[in-house]
Amino acid sequence: MRIALFITCVNDTLFPDTGRAVVELLERLGHEVVFPQGQTCCGQMHYNTGYRRPATKLAVRFVQTFDGADAVVVPSASCAAMIREHYPRLGRSGSRLSRKVAALAPRVYDLTELLVDVLGVTDVDAYYPHRVAYHPTCHGLRMLGLGDRPYRLLRAVRGLDLVEVGRPEECCGFGGTFALKNSDVSTAMGADKARQAVDTGAEVLCMVDNSCLMHVGGILQRQRSGVRVAHIAEILARTETSEAAVSPTTEEADR
Repeated sequence: MRIALFITCVNDTLFPDTGRAVVELLERLGHEVVFPQGQTCCGQMHYNTGYRRPATKLAVRFVQTFDGADAVVVPSASCAAMIREHYPRLGRSGSRLSRKVAALAPRVYDLTELLVDVLGVTDVDAYYPHRVAYHPTCHGLRMLGLGDRPYRLLRAVRGLDLVEVGRPEECCGFGGTFALKNSDVSTAMGADKARQAVDTGAEVLCMVDNSCLMHVGGILQRQRSGVRVAHIAEILARTETSEAAVSPTTEEADR
């Protein structure tokens, strides 16, 4: 399958290794990955803060850039949810944007949806010999309904000991601009999630959103907890060869 990668602005700017991991993983599974150069932001930040017109312009750019793609993979549940759940609200009924979104949005997938539902795989021949705690992010849990897809993929990884953080249904507190407008509440929620991750005894905290990992991971790092963070794509892309080449010290420095 020919799959278009929408990297998202957060990943492109701060976590490029996640995009590389998605490409490495999908190519290892025998698929072609393309990177449309015209892509920018999904517009979620604009939409959530009431700037509907700029958000609409970004939606138009997205559908123009990815129109005709067999599938679009988005390594961010929150950005995938913006496209699938909120883009239909931006175009007037019957408008060109509305028609384009209706045709394209069903082909936009979070990575775990693409792997399990479209490509029909849960065992991607990954190797990651670490104790990993998985936290389902709000957009993945509530808006996309990812369910057990991430768990099924992680359980199939050789060497991985999967544990779940306490109260997984609770938000980590990032919430994009919420973290700026309500920083005290956001920090308290993030500290709760960090404590729950530490309590599992995990070496690594995994999620499907780097924005949430950035929030909780920053707290874990400041606390010198010893718990690293990793996007699920980075875990699924690992093999025995690549795992041997990357030490925990290097991983922590990269974060």
